[in-house]
Amino acid sequence: MTPRPAAFSVLSALSALSALSVLSVFSVLSAQAAGDMILATTTSTQDSGLLDSLLPPFQAARGVHVKVIAVGTAAALEMARRGDADAVLVHSPEDERQYVESGDLVRGRLIMHNDFLIVGPAGDPAGVGSAPDAVEAVRRIARAGAFVARGDGSGTEKKELALWKAAGIDPRTIAKREETGQGMGATLFVAEQRQGYTLADRATYLALRERLTVVPLFEGDPVLLNVYHAYLVNPAKHPGVHLEAARAFLDFLVAPETQRLIGEFGRARLGQPLFVADAGKAESEVGRAVER
Repeated sequence: MTPRPAAFSVLSALSALSALSVLSVFSVLSAQAAGDMILATTTSTQDSGLLDSLLPPFQAARGVHVKVIAVGTAAALEMARRGDADAVLVHSPEDERQYVESGDLVRGRLIMHNDFLIVGPAGDPAGVGSAPDAVEAVRRIARAGAFVARGDGSGTEKKELALWKAAGIDPRTIAKREETGQGMGATLFVAEQRQGYTLADRATYLALRERLTVVPLFEGDPVLLNVYHAYLVNPAKHPGVHLEAARAFLDFLVAPETQRLIGEFGRARLGQPLFVADAGKAESEVGRAVER
């Protein structure tokens, strides 16, 4: 497996008190180094600062260095298929299912969710804010606005394409739609420069909003639910996987103290949490309270 540079994060780590709290929970873990591991994940978990907050206490307790490769979900899943990662944390359930069925991913765990926002210029020239649902919102953008897409195979792009499909629109026919081929943070800044619309996960938008003038114009439709799962890369199919470290990391993500911190992450600085912790819930329970 070939390590790659980790993506830049825009939020600082949790306070020392929170880190020590997580560390205390896992102090009973063996301190013996289990080797490095590679986590392939979507850009939102890195750009939001969540991983910078959670990884230090895990690494200190376990003696494992976690190398984060933050890319679009499609690229993260392909890393799993090639055996180039030990675990994945992603947010495109339909795509994830294919890799589970192929035997590349095992031991899936529900971790958290948030939702997608349609953001754009405050003047809202397309009238997105008054749309009755997300599908009508994108129809209005196609008629009267510019749209900046990621175009990187990410879970966010998959959701965007599903909205165009539901609206009966071929995105290739939208004159003012452009693709950045980049992550969520970079795409938001392009939307800012163009004063166009884009689809963004709530966590990344909130982490960057102080540097943006584009604002959330549509949210709350249940179709905008954004669910994250973590998986082990199957060691039976990919013998090079660092199983002990990866399994410990998944156990860490669903542990009660970690889930508490995930559920509080961002509240102190931004006034609202960036994620809802979901470990232990049934899939059918996730996002029931999403309302506009």
